[in-house]
Amino acid sequence: MPLALNPLDATSLLTSLGVLGVFIVLFAETGLLIGFFLPGDSLLFTAGLLCATQSAGMRLSLPLVLVAAAAGALLGAQAGYVLGRRAGRALLDRTRNARLHAGAARAEEMLARYGHGKAIVLARFVPVVRTVLNPLAGVLEVPARTFTIWQTAGGLVWTVGLVLAGYGLGSAVPNVDRYLLPLVGVIVLASLLPLGLELLRARRGSTTTPTPQKRIP
Repeated sequence: MPLALNPLDATSLLTSLGVLGVFIVLFAETGLLIGFFLPGDSLLFTAGLLCATQSAGMRLSLPLVLVAAAAGALLGAQAGYVLGRRAGRALLDRTRNARLHAGAARAEEMLARYGHGKAIVLARFVPVVRTVLNPLAGVLEVPARTFTIWQTAGGLVWTVGLVLAGYGLGSAVPNVDRYLLPLVGVIVLASLLPLGLELLRARRGSTTTPTPQKRIP
C-alpha cells in the first residue's frame, strides 16, 4: 500500500486499495461515527468512472465495484443501527465533533418531519447525516424491519446510481478522467437535490397552510 494514501481523496483511496477500498470506506462512513469525513459520493462516482476508463494506471471491474459498494453501504448501515440500539444516546453524546452533533440534529429533524422510510432513504444522499442517522435510528428504536427495508432501498439507489453515473459518463466521453475534479463536485451537488426538493416542498406546504382565525368574544 502506498504511503501517500489520502483518505480524503477518492482517487488516492482507489489506487491504493482498489475495490476493497470501496467496501471499507462505505462501511466506515455509514456504520461508524468516525467515518463521517470520508468521501462516499465522490468515491462511488470515481469508482464507476475507473470501470470505464483507465486512469492512474488502473481499471476497476464494474460488477465487483457494484457488489463492494452495496455490501459496504448496507452492512455499514445495519452495523450503525445495532450500535445505536445497544449503546443508546450516549454513543452520540460522547463525541465532541460539532459536525456530528449538527448532523444528528438534522437527522432527528428529518425522522420527525418525513417519517422513518423517507428520512432513511433521503439521508443516504446527505454527507454526515447518512453517518449519524443509522445509529440515531437505533437510539430512537425505529423498528428493525422498517429500518432494514428502507436502508436497503436507499443504499442500493445511492450506490448503484452513482457508480453507474460514473461508468456511463466514462463510457460516453473520451478522456473524461481529465475533468474528474469538477465532475465530482457536480455529482456531490446533484446528490443533494432529493433533499433540497423535499425541503422546498415542506416549506411551501407550511406557507400555504391557513392559520386559524381567532374568534372575537
